[in-house]
Amino acid sequence: MPTIRQADFIQSIADAFQFISYYHPLDFVAAVKAAHDREQSPAAKDALAQILVNSRLAAEGHRPLCQDTGMAVVFLKIGMEARFEPGMTVQAMVDEGVRRAYTHPDNPLRASVLADPAGSRRNTRDNTPAVVHVEMVPGDRVEVTVAAKGGGSENKAKFAVLNPSDSLVDWVLKVVPEMGAGWCPPGILGIGVGGTPEKALLMAKEALMEPIDIHELLARGPDSRIEELRLELYDKVNALGIGAQGLGGLTTVLDVKILDYPTHAASLPVGLIPNCAATRHLHFSLDGSGPARFDPPPLSAWPEIAWDGPAGARRVDLDTLTKADVAGWQAGERLLLNGRLLTGRDAAHKKIADLMAKGEPLPVDFNNRFIYYVGPVDPVGDEAVGPAGPTTATRMDKFTDLMLGPVGLLGMVGKSERGPQAIESIRQHGGVYCIAVGGAAYLVSKAIRSARVLAFPELGMEAIYEFQVVDMPVTVAVDSTGRSVHDEGPREWRMRIGKIPTAVH
Repeated sequence: MPTIRQADFIQSIADAFQFISYYHPLDFVAAVKAAHDREQSPAAKDALAQILVNSRLAAEGHRPLCQDTGMAVVFLKIGMEARFEPGMTVQAMVDEGVRRAYTHPDNPLRASVLADPAGSRRNTRDNTPAVVHVEMVPGDRVEVTVAAKGGGSENKAKFAVLNPSDSLVDWVLKVVPEMGAGWCPPGILGIGVGGTPEKALLMAKEALMEPIDIHELLARGPDSRIEELRLELYDKVNALGIGAQGLGGLTTVLDVKILDYPTHAASLPVGLIPNCAATRHLHFSLDGSGPARFDPPPLSAWPEIAWDGPAGARRVDLDTLTKADVAGWQAGERLLLNGRLLTGRDAAHKKIADLMAKGEPLPVDFNNRFIYYVGPVDPVGDEAVGPAGPTTATRMDKFTDLMLGPVGLLGMVGKSERGPQAIESIRQHGGVYCIAVGGAAYLVSKAIRSARVLAFPELGMEAIYEFQVVDMPVTVAVDSTGRSVHDEGPREWRMRIGKIPTAVH
């Protein structure tokens, strides 16, 4: 009967989370490359190129693929004949491994986990505790799957209890457009069908850990009802035209994974969870012989993508911009930002709103400035800042009118679409909203030459920074007239795809 030593288990967890922070699964890299090669939308093709370049840079530099280094999720299948060295609980061992991984001095990962979520929302500083799922199975080994799930994709999880006669396909086609682009497509949809409500969502999460094999299924054809559903949803979701980053294009999902479980005769519980452009998971086994070993994939597995900035991009100086300048920008136009760029996320916006409500002075002058919705990873070595990709902009929608009005902001940079209220505020104030590519955080950080904290240092990664940027690539997502690429792009490509039915394959 093998004994799993605490030191081996903890080290394996720590090494696994470091590994997935900078190595995409190679099946994901291959799927994105295939999507890039067949993409016909210039905007989506550029976004896919940035994701691929970022992936290779992260693999080369051993730095995070995404600034949101995720919440640690661990699935354990423990053989009933295996035993653990006494002294620590499974949860405690997992948490110690996560702590070591996220505070590694050579590659620190962003601390995003907050205790007391409905109260003080205090950062635990080491991304513990992890979420651990345990299943007892036959055998004498311990099978471990680790995943780092970012908030952007997790926030788009959907659940419903359908009537038994309802169409699962219709429900998915209804909720996917409602998810917007905050989950950073293209990615994978995990779907759990049956069981109970919590079982359906757990299956949806587990399904995301499976390898991407839709191309094999397309080639051989389905052998079961589940495989038929996968193919139908793959075609129909891609036919929505949402595309990479929601810009409109041929590929919205790289695969659709489905797990099911027997359920009550009166019920059809369905859970859906997406994996984003920062897909990160890894499986390993422990048999008592020592810690798991993870061999680095060869860099030759990454495609050589020629990308040196968006084609035909307009170079702009953030330090001299005026409303008159911004008024000339068009939705869909590509820009290279230069100069001083402020940062701020949810917590900083809340503090600004509170200060304004009290009539107190702001710690930063926002007049005619741009703000970047980002929470960067801490820098190492000679980095000005660690990976610093955009966060989901819709969370800041309720602050948009305040920031563009009394606070004096000129424009914003984030990811995903804006809601109707925010778009109307942008139009009324003659502002602008730009997007950077979610899933290209390390690539974006290369454009940041210096960074300093200006306000709210107690917020950690949510503090207000000032970045000095050189040729930071963005796309105008909402122009000063209220035109939105996230409305127009998918609408255009949905119509085009209807005329090229084989394109989504």
